Amino acid sequence: MTLTHAAGRVRMADLPVEERPRERLERLGTSNLSTVELLAILIETGTRKHNALDVAQGLLSWAEEDGAHDGQSLRRILQASFEEMCRLEGIGRSKACKIKAAMELGRRLTAEALPKTLINSPRDIGNLLMEEMRHLEQEHFRVVHLGIKNQVLGVDLVSVGTVGSSLVHPREVFKHSIRKNATGVILVHNHPSGDPSPSREDFEVTRRIAEAGRILGIEVVDHIVIGDRRYSSLREQGADWNSA
Repeated sequence: MTLTHAAGRVRMADLPVEERPRERLERLGTSNLSTVELLAILIETGTRKHNALDVAQGLLSWAEEDGAHDGQSLRRILQASFEEMCRLEGIGRSKACKIKAAMELGRRLTAEALPKTLINSPRDIGNLLMEEMRHLEQEHFRVVHLGIKNQVLGVDLVSVGTVGSSLVHPREVFKHSIRKNATGVILVHNHPSGDPSPSREDFEVTRRIAEAGRILGIEVVDHIVIGDRRYSSLREQGADWNSA
């Protein structure tokens, strides 16, 4: 679909009916619309120079500036701050709220499928979180909560920033585990450098969290470090933190 900008701006109402995103959705269903068209439906209105499709394309182009594509670009939009989105041309506070809300609904829909996931090896954690975490520019520390048969009960973000005792407190790690009646947890964090080799601090943080877990009766099963398409398992490297 060719879009005209500036003086030759094409209003959405001037497009042929078969090219308008809303009408295409009604006729073809959501799965047959492009990402730009779906975003345009959320954005709804354009600016004096650009229609909603233009604004949507601008948003997607911004998300792809660092080389991200498809699901990666949507992930960048999901992770963008409210202030970042409001600074984009044609995206005000109202539109940013709609887009962020839609993204969060999608994230929660995905999360509802987590209890069906079973964790039998570090590779399962890699498959679950690698694509989401390997592009993060800061360290994110997450906890995967496990049930009796190692089914995933949920994944929670504990901290953002350099992993250390000042940011990763056992209270925050196990807060949701207790609510979910988890019997075990797997700690996960990423290295923005792309190298998943664990640091001495990674081992120390794991040991300290495991000590608190023993008191609560919640086992720290493993600690996975996510790199760029690679991961490291502290357990597979011979670490043993659950012995008294």
